[in-house]
Amino acid sequence: MEPDKKDSPPTTGADTGEQEVKREVIEFVKMVVWFLALFIVLRTFVIEGYEVQGPSMEPTLQTRERILVLKLPYVLSQWSLFGGWDPIDAGDIVVFKSPGDDSKRYVKRVVAKGPKKRGSKTVGAEEHPGDAPSGSTVSVGTAEGKLYVNQRRVEEDYLPAGADPHMKDSGEATLGPGKYYMLGDNRGKSKDSRVFGPVSGERLIGKAVLRFWPPRKLSLLQ
Repeated sequence: MEPDKKDSPPTTGADTGEQEVKREVIEFVKMVVWFLALFIVLRTFVIEGYEVQGPSMEPTLQTRERILVLKLPYVLSQWSLFGGWDPIDAGDIVVFKSPGDDSKRYVKRVVAKGPKKRGSKTVGAEEHPGDAPSGSTVSVGTAEGKLYVNQRRVEEDYLPAGADPHMKDSGEATLGPGKYYMLGDNRGKSKDSRVFGPVSGERLIGKAVLRFWPPRKLSLLQ
């Protein structure tokens, strides 16, 4: 005779449905966690949206318009692998931390930047000990409503037609490596480098690349 076998409890349709619901809940939670992780990574290191407040960039940017700021190139430029690469150029619109308050963000235009940083293995054979390296600084200032970089007048083609030409004159500033001179396009109503001086590269967040709100004004920023 065969030994007795205990019967397995029958599986009901209700049990199967409950297991299926649990699996779906777990998969949904996993998806949410991955989505949040991806969102945090993108927002921290790649791209982030900001709302413009104030008139300092008019008419290029108006209050309550929303912009996308590309962070990744600047984040990569801080790595030693990309040493010497500066993704920010004169004429770019950038977002940066206020020189006096880390909690505040400003959006301005870079009108001049300091010379390129030298790599740790770069030497200048033509220089004498104690001499300042050739091109080690850049001078920038405004006079009679005009911008001058290294004593040369700069034609600001990036300013749109209708921009307020008024510019409060400033003294000459000297930019070393990793320093940027920021001005608002609305020069008469902008708190910028004429007030707080050159901005250190460590305070940069990224380059404003796209206006996405309101939808009717969707456009790349220049």
